[in-house]
Amino acid sequence: METTRHFTATVYVVNDGATALHEHERLGITIPPGGHVDRDELPHEAGLREVREETGLEPTLLDETDPVASPDGRELPEPRHQMLYDVDVHDGRVAHQHIDHVYYATVSSRAIDPADGESGSDAWAWYTEGDLLESGLPEDVVELGIEAIRAAETTPVN
Repeated sequence: METTRHFTATVYVVNDGATALHEHERLGITIPPGGHVDRDELPHEAGLREVREETGLEPTLLDETDPVASPDGRELPEPRHQMLYDVDVHDGRVAHQHIDHVYYATVSSRAIDPADGESGSDAWAWYTEGDLLESGLPEDVVELGIEAIRAAETTPVN
């Protein structure tokens, strides 16, 4: 069986010491905004689009990418992490994986207003570092959420 891999982008958005997570209806897990990278998008663009669609918030990417002098190219915002997730496993064989580009961003408000067709605002909650540690959420969500909160406190916004 061949493994299908899709590029995805996730953005942990932070406001005033907390990150927004939602209960994903179809997957039954609590996660930050994110989704598939479309054919005409770069990973960071997909992540920012997903934040806008899923939360209605306008994210500002926390980007510490060093500039590179290049006459024909430009640097892209570096994801804070790249993760490989097994999405679909049958009889011990992986059929589908996501190569996830994980970014951090800040937002100026906690007023979540999703686009039509997205999970409603009642599916979302803001988690502080303490909330994450007490949440029982998967280790990666807790670790990355805490890292995003801390990065928002120390990273200059570009």
